[in-house]
Amino acid sequence: MTLTPGTVTLSQLEQVFREERPVQLDPACRPSVEEAHKRIADAAAGEAAVYGVNTGFGKLASVKIATEDTATLQRNLILSHCCGVGPAIPRTLARLMMVLKLLSLGRGASGVRPEVITLLEGMLSKGVTPVIPAQGSVGASGDLAPLSHMAAVMMGAGEAEFGGDVMPGDAALSKAGLQPIELGPKEGLALINGTQFSTAFALAGLFGAWQAAQSALVTSALTTDAIMGSTAPLQPEIHTLRGHRGQIEAGVTMRALLNGSVIRESHRDGDTRVQDPYCIRCQPQVVGAAMDVLRQAATTLEIEANAATDNPLVLSETGLIVSGGNFHAEPVGFAADMIALAVAEIGAIAQRRIALIVDPVLSFDLPPFLTPNPGLNSGYMIAEVTTAALMSENKHLANPCVTDSTPTSANQEDHVSMAAHGARRLGQMVANLERILGVELLCATQGVEFRAPLPTSETLQAMMARLRAVVPALGDDRYMAPEIEAASALIASGEIARGTGIAMPELGT
Repeated sequence: MTLTPGTVTLSQLEQVFREERPVQLDPACRPSVEEAHKRIADAAAGEAAVYGVNTGFGKLASVKIATEDTATLQRNLILSHCCGVGPAIPRTLARLMMVLKLLSLGRGASGVRPEVITLLEGMLSKGVTPVIPAQGSVGASGDLAPLSHMAAVMMGAGEAEFGGDVMPGDAALSKAGLQPIELGPKEGLALINGTQFSTAFALAGLFGAWQAAQSALVTSALTTDAIMGSTAPLQPEIHTLRGHRGQIEAGVTMRALLNGSVIRESHRDGDTRVQDPYCIRCQPQVVGAAMDVLRQAATTLEIEANAATDNPLVLSETGLIVSGGNFHAEPVGFAADMIALAVAEIGAIAQRRIALIVDPVLSFDLPPFLTPNPGLNSGYMIAEVTTAALMSENKHLANPCVTDSTPTSANQEDHVSMAAHGARRLGQMVANLERILGVELLCATQGVEFRAPLPTSETLQAMMARLRAVVPALGDDRYMAPEIEAASALIASGEIARGTGIAMPELGT
């Protein structure tokens, strides 16, 4: 896939992430890359102090470095910053991080040689993936530790995965037919200053959250029919009178999903209930609002993915090399917190629907806990409890991270974004949400089957059939954990959302 720095879309990035596509930069970006490198080379040979080119780093920026020591300076920078701890991040995320770093370097403001870009492209193409520890970044001055582990492999140090095996960085490069690089002036700093670790995790969280939001529209429609809920709150004019895009789209989608349901038609007349609980009636308002928040975060992350975020930057219009603060990941931190809030709320309302459907007082005559023989059997009693635990965990994880700054680096870096772990937590939150929705899919399908011979819509019947291909209806109690995982996998794969055959709301504008 050829990517043009500055114009890459969320759709392209999602392809890179999900399909592990090899990437190269549009050759049209090379002249600006070469021009910026020339200016850095001139600065390195000059007498004037230029941060990170011929000076130390952080609190040591006042220490001048001799021209003959600039290569050693960059190597020492990378090795000293390889301080990540914890488990290695997934390969898909490490590759996405590398692609984002390519895009930043390709803006022609970092001053690296084209050979640095070529090596990153080669590593992506040949499948050399640096081993990146998950913890150690505070999301300012760049994601220094994780990006240093990437840069170390480019120098032939560190560890990398190649062909399914983890090995020293130089061995991985050699097996792939690639050569390590000796970093020139500012190149180490260009590789590790930046927000690419945080942005990669935030993007992955965004993609998962959006897919889950789409699936939630399907499971909520199925639950609505299972408890014989009303579709009156889905009337289009209700939502257009308010005007929020996400709410309007959620209402339209749920109406389409329920269109043709015989269950719905069976209780239009004579139903003594006036209104359904909020978890049924307000699904468009809640998930629609979450979709709007996710789109706001998506706008920020698309901009960030195309940004030059290291320091100092070579300004093309003036030729100046200027120290700034684009490495500060505050925008990414805010976006990650927004995604976390949306994920928590989608799960919170879904959990209440599950609680509703297993409760015979509220489910409109469905058997307790959706078992045909309650008492002897517990049915989905504890599956609902599990979703309550997952919902609570997500509520805790949704607390903002961006407000938790602490000074680092001898108070030189005295305000940081905490975007890295703010974004990293999204993976667990999305997984929790997928399991909540998986349980809702199980419960709602079982509930609709109790309404036989009345069927739901053909669209929702198809979704039920897909579930029943991997999880049979629940009669007597049985070992249930694998069935929850199977249903959750249908949510996580996007199959439940894609398989409807109707147009689902899209993340883009």
